[in-house]
Amino acid sequence: MDLVPALREPLKKVLGPATAKVMAEHLGLHTVGDLLHHYPRRYEERGQLTHLADLPMDEHVTVVAQVADARLHTFASSKAPRGKGQRLEVTITDGHGRLQLVFFGNGVHKPHKELLPGTRAMFAGKVSVFNRRLQLAHPAYELLRGSGDDDPAESVESWAGALIPLYPATAKLESWKIGKAIQTVLPSAQEAVDPLPGSLREGRGLVPLPEALLKIHRPHTKADIEDARARLKWDEAFVLQVALARRRHAETQLPAVPRKPSPDGLLTAFDDRLPFTLTDGQQKVSREIFDDLATDHPMHRLLQGEVGSGKTMVALRAMLAVVDTGGQAVMLAPTEVLAQQHHRSVVEMMGELAEGGMLGGAEHATKVVLLTGSMGAAARRHALLDLATGEAGIVIGTHALIEDKVQFHDLGLVVVDEQHRFGVEQRDALRGKGKQPPHLLVMTATPIPRTVAMTVFGDLETSVLDQLPAGRSPIASHVVPAADKPHFLARAWERVREEVSGGHQAYVVCPRIGDEDDAPKKGSQKPPEGDAEKRPPLAVLDVAEQLAKGPLQGLKVEVLHGRMQPDDKDAVMRRFAAGETDVLVATTVIEVGVNVPNATAMVIMDADRFGVSQLHQLRGRVGRGSAPGLCLLVTEMPEASAARQRLGAVAGTLDGFELSRIDLEQRREGDVLGQAQSGARTSLRVLAVIEDEEIIAEAREEAAAVVAADPELTGLPGLRTALDALLDDEREQYLEKG
Repeated sequence: MDLVPALREPLKKVLGPATAKVMAEHLGLHTVGDLLHHYPRRYEERGQLTHLADLPMDEHVTVVAQVADARLHTFASSKAPRGKGQRLEVTITDGHGRLQLVFFGNGVHKPHKELLPGTRAMFAGKVSVFNRRLQLAHPAYELLRGSGDDDPAESVESWAGALIPLYPATAKLESWKIGKAIQTVLPSAQEAVDPLPGSLREGRGLVPLPEALLKIHRPHTKADIEDARARLKWDEAFVLQVALARRRHAETQLPAVPRKPSPDGLLTAFDDRLPFTLTDGQQKVSREIFDDLATDHPMHRLLQGEVGSGKTMVALRAMLAVVDTGGQAVMLAPTEVLAQQHHRSVVEMMGELAEGGMLGGAEHATKVVLLTGSMGAAARRHALLDLATGEAGIVIGTHALIEDKVQFHDLGLVVVDEQHRFGVEQRDALRGKGKQPPHLLVMTATPIPRTVAMTVFGDLETSVLDQLPAGRSPIASHVVPAADKPHFLARAWERVREEVSGGHQAYVVCPRIGDEDDAPKKGSQKPPEGDAEKRPPLAVLDVAEQLAKGPLQGLKVEVLHGRMQPDDKDAVMRRFAAGETDVLVATTVIEVGVNVPNATAMVIMDADRFGVSQLHQLRGRVGRGSAPGLCLLVTEMPEASAARQRLGAVAGTLDGFELSRIDLEQRREGDVLGQAQSGARTSLRVLAVIEDEEIIAEAREEAAAVVAADPELTGLPGLRTALDALLDDEREQYLEKG
């Protein structure tokens, strides 16, 4: 959080072009300030050794260990001079586990002389398996001199207790080389301008920024590391929250047309024909939305709710309220399948109220128009005309709605479904089509822990729907260990047949389509965790064929995937919704929003290939009617694997918020925060979203107070500089929820 010339100095001037090039290409570090904010991943004490048993496969690691033994082997080789090749095998130990190092050819001479039994060193390389043993091939290494080697005054205790920082490194640049580069630039830390207001820093007892940078890179004690991390976490949380608070503040300065539903208009007519009563949650969230719509600055709200909690109903009522005031409302869906699905269900829910301008349309009716990229020219022209004249009160579509040609008569509300698939620019482009900024409602069915919501969606007010409507059935979920217990898989297909013979339908979900361009690219697979990982993921086309000829013979089986023509996809979905198809074998195109109440069973093949929230989303497609749902998670992963534990967690709870916490604890934040973090050098490094819940909440309050008092931050130049670093052009996507 740099930010005077010394910290803006390009690394190529300070470290030389070769090192700077590797740092820029592999670590995204360009300036002295960037390098100072490249913090150690962890620290080793020289006297203690790394746990070798816990090393992750296929990752670049740095370990501190002791040489147990070293053997030089000679073997016949046509490539080596004199027909003899050499291989040096070194075994290193942490006192419990062992790891083999292998050096070949000309690379054996130096390690043969240096890596003698008893020597301690840092070793860096990629962990692989050879002959069922973990090994590092040709690792780089740095000897750790024994106590007194360089300085006789250095005692054994101080040597053994010294903390060695281990940095996120790459094959091209080992941790200790990064450490040496940081040593070179560390004096510049004194010039770091502090982004935190002095009162905040002193009030919370945080060390100044230069001291924190010194202590994180060169700690003398573990207390130094704690001091530094506590301070740097506050920097990350506070600067991000100020950026979001300024966004929120800017929104409140914009004008918007207040939209108050009329007491006897379209919304009332719609409510009167509902065959059920809204849940308490739906009524409460609707009130929050109507209050926002009635104000003269744009609503900016996130509606998150469990799969099937009735978000679409809440959104539709908000849209009808806007139509009542003469405005138009648009719903943006991430895929054509979902846009068509929403269009169908909205028209069904509204009945004759959706037949504005037609014979038989009700008195308060409006038109509900669909607009997608694959529509024919005539239908598209007709839809565009309805939008421009205001004939269409409700418009549902894909990002085709964002195109320049699309004009609205009076756009009052934008509803974005599945927010994580749309970036800020797309949202803003659509909102720019209103005469004044329209109100915005963002929906997501992926439950987000409060802290993630505050970190990524901090510019939105949040409403949560956490109860399911009456009549929704429970879903039983089970893990099917296909490799350990093949008869369980046979029983799974029997269960599907039983559901179909009971008059219901089923989904089978696979990770891959299975046509030729879909073959996994070399090296794109996750590292092997077992034999199941060595084969490509199961594919829709293969599985559908095997099921139709085998365990599900005689049933009507169809396929659905993203590379089908839009008309074909729609036809398949219509047949399935109409009950003409027994089993739909699909990719995750059915993950969001597909609503077929008669579908009661889902079998997810290679379930370990999907994330926790994705499995929860998929499972929400069954149990949508009065019959109970069944979800079977098929995996070949061994019982002890992390993947199996993840599936066990999904099978063990239907609470999406609980699952999203588990998900976040198992994955790194970057995965969960998605695009909002990627590419941003100043993204979260020491802040852990779940662990640091309190800091994030407090930083949000502090940020709101600072921005309310001084929106332009004129009195806080250090904070302005840190914000500029966070939000410069190339990093604008930091706040993109894409």
